[in-house]
Amino acid sequence: MSFLSRVVTLFGLVLLAHAGYSAHEHTVLFSNTNIAAIATLPSDIVVETLAAVLAVSIGLVLGAEKLKPISWRDWAGEIERDGGARNPYMGLEERFGFWDIRAKRKEFADWVRGPDVLKE
Repeated sequence: MSFLSRVVTLFGLVLLAHAGYSAHEHTVLFSNTNIAAIATLPSDIVVETLAAVLAVSIGLVLGAEKLKPISWRDWAGEIERDGGARNPYMGLEERFGFWDIRAKRKEFADWVRGPDVLKE
């Protein structure tokens, strides 16, 4: 994380803490009054909160590592070298094929009838 991204993130977090404290103080101040229209948060607190979230987001994005290009060939080769333990497609590769339902029904019917039918 570069120095600039840390400063921007820290500034955004300070703004966010201040906006949260201001919102708390505003609700405590107007919780004792019976005026419901004034109980909504002022626009400056809302704008400060949005600016703080934006600053934190920008700081985190600036401090993130550079994205690495994805190469399917390299990833698949690494999975194959590891023996396929991390392969997310392992369930698809080892699934059962289609069953011959008619053959299975015939086997079941022969089994139900008993061993006399099988000797024919």
